[in-house]
Amino acid sequence: MTHHADINDAVRKTTNPKSPLQMFYHWESTTPHQVYLRQPKNLEWTEYTWSQVGDAVRRLASFLRSLELPAASRIAIWSSNSKDWPIVDLAIMLAGHISVPLYPGQDIPSARYILEHSEAALIFVGAFDLYEQADQAIPASVPRVAMLGCKVPCQYSVEDILETFPPFTESPEPLPGDTLTIIYTSGTTGNPKGVEHAHSTPGYTLPDLIEGGRMVVGNTRFFSFLPMAHAGERIIVEMASLYCNGQVSFSEGLATFADELRSVQPHIFFSVPRLWIKFKEGIDAKIPPAAQASLSPEMKAGIIHNLGLSEARCVITGAAPCPPTVQNWFIDLGVILRDGYGMTENFIHGCFWTHNDHPKPGCVGRQGSEVEMKLSDAGEVLFRSKGLMKGYYKEPEKTAEVIVDGWYHTGDSGRIDEDGCLWVTGRISEVFKTSKGKFVRPTDLESRFGRCPLLSQYCVLGHGLDQPAVLVSLSESGLSLDREALQEELGRVLDVINSELPPWERMPQMFVTKQEWSIANGLLTPTMKLRRKQIEARYRPWIESNLKQGQVIFE
Repeated sequence: MTHHADINDAVRKTTNPKSPLQMFYHWESTTPHQVYLRQPKNLEWTEYTWSQVGDAVRRLASFLRSLELPAASRIAIWSSNSKDWPIVDLAIMLAGHISVPLYPGQDIPSARYILEHSEAALIFVGAFDLYEQADQAIPASVPRVAMLGCKVPCQYSVEDILETFPPFTESPEPLPGDTLTIIYTSGTTGNPKGVEHAHSTPGYTLPDLIEGGRMVVGNTRFFSFLPMAHAGERIIVEMASLYCNGQVSFSEGLATFADELRSVQPHIFFSVPRLWIKFKEGIDAKIPPAAQASLSPEMKAGIIHNLGLSEARCVITGAAPCPPTVQNWFIDLGVILRDGYGMTENFIHGCFWTHNDHPKPGCVGRQGSEVEMKLSDAGEVLFRSKGLMKGYYKEPEKTAEVIVDGWYHTGDSGRIDEDGCLWVTGRISEVFKTSKGKFVRPTDLESRFGRCPLLSQYCVLGHGLDQPAVLVSLSESGLSLDREALQEELGRVLDVINSELPPWERMPQMFVTKQEWSIANGLLTPTMKLRRKQIEARYRPWIESNLKQGQVIFE
């Protein structure tokens, strides 16, 4: 067994880093009988060795080559995770093309935009949420290949291709600067942007992650839960497993997820705050929080085993802020939940708590060893590293807006403490992200409250909360009503507005302030615009202390 500190020469940082394809060739030839991928069905596991994975990758590459597409054609993958996902991804690389992943939960207009904008020449289709509307998203001219779980008509299937085509025997090496993948951002603030990354990028960034996450080369179990279209999962699971020769187990779905996780007991597990909150709520429902303080070490170990984390070397939360109370709860339990902070644009090569650090809840840690970080004069977090994207596909103007003099401008505000650790304090722009990882545009929601004559001002906030909340001040007519009638009417207004919104934008609570916001009290600009940061700073503690305390809360 090779310890993480003695990272194999195939993985080590060099001036000529290895590409994912070169790592594939390496393990295919040196560890052909080692299990790489595991796929469950009714909690029974089928295992695939590097030799079997290699054979499938090479047969799919033969099929792709037979289509005689132009070199570097964009090929989409629209599927939930399965053993087919990394196999298809590697086949696209081997055939000399560029992968374009779509989220399984992608909305139809965004999916259509991505496929048209990337000029996708082909799409691999697995299980995804809106499969019944596939024809509205996938242009008729784009051929489809069915992956595991596919429910839509396709011209080809992975299964048939593996039976029909011989393995592609060559092992070409891509040029370092050639495009490996185009990962489209979530697009909440407009159309998604296509983030282009080169074949050399993973080789620069993965050694940091492997060492910091205690990934042992040849002996690391991963469990893949978040969509591989998500940059975090793609890098922390798919790419890391390629660079450390790890073993990846997939989930069949939410119904079996908990049992699968318990069965695998992974060494590395990454998820978003919403799951950690759910885990905590599940334990709280069985063991009252007041009784948890007296749990013995053996009882805590039993809970950790039941969660599926008894052998975890690195447990990561990311993609949105994790409530410090939740992070503290896990740390007290004995699960060192480590926050990370990176973007699609820098191949998530930003800040992280390594295995040598004891995390500070609410803080995202220090920058990686090959990463430069600083704050702009406006307090914006900036990064510079070899993990930076080539740019936004076909959008040089937008690229120039965010990469200035080699520094990537994240759009997030932050502060760096005395230990050199970064605390992310919010968005520079008005858009914020809930703990579920969903972006919310507050102005869109605020405009709906304009039709209520009882309200004078309204401000939607919620960075890091489960759901957005709305702060309001009352108009004269609102002030003229008695408290009981006002509470009932404002509750009705909130219900009507929420009925028009998607689930992640719904506001369970309205907070009514005593004072109107003004230029004099520092909550409005001279042109009467909201000073959002000041409003949030003033009212956030009050909001957080009254979450789930009723629908309409008066100051």
